Amino acid sequence: MSAAAVDPTPSAGDVDLVPMRWWHLGEIATLERQVFDLDPWSAELFWSELAQGDNRHYLVAVAGGSIVGYAGLALQGDESYIQTIGVVPAMRGRHLGSRLMIAQLREARRRGARSCGLEVRTDNRPARALYTRLGFVDLGVRRGYYQPSGGDAYVMRVRPIDTVGYGTLLDRVEAAVLRDARAAS
Repeated sequence: MSAAAVDPTPSAGDVDLVPMRWWHLGEIATLERQVFDLDPWSAELFWSELAQGDNRHYLVAVAGGSIVGYAGLALQGDESYIQTIGVVPAMRGRHLGSRLMIAQLREARRRGARSCGLEVRTDNRPARALYTRLGFVDLGVRRGYYQPSGGDAYVMRVRPIDTVGYGTLLDRVEAAVLRDARAAS
């Protein structure tokens, strides 16, 4: 798989979401520097996350044999937390972030989580719009959270996610994403 081989035309519907495995980490480390140029995670950090076993759930999005996105979820008791979510620049604006978030929120629900939290850069308006659409609300700001850049982060949380109503919200957002993907094809 090669980041350079990504076809810039696939929609989010043309992408398969599969569990992240150790053999993906080299490509992900390379992509991480494209996706998060200011504060990328290291390959070792991804290794550490995968080593957490059942307390973590990581997905990769694959299109045309290349990884075009990824997302990580941490689970502890009835709480869940989005560790990371990244989409390569060529695939942004095609609802891939939405698909990854919905898949992780469904997994959190499946495992009994009642809430989900995350941090997001204060200047990342598209991500904040997605999270708000999925029911997340601001809890506060963490000054200098992102390192080494020193960027600030909003702390966001959604709860309860274990209700029928929240499942309906996920279904509604997913249906809109698929409808938009079909219209763009």
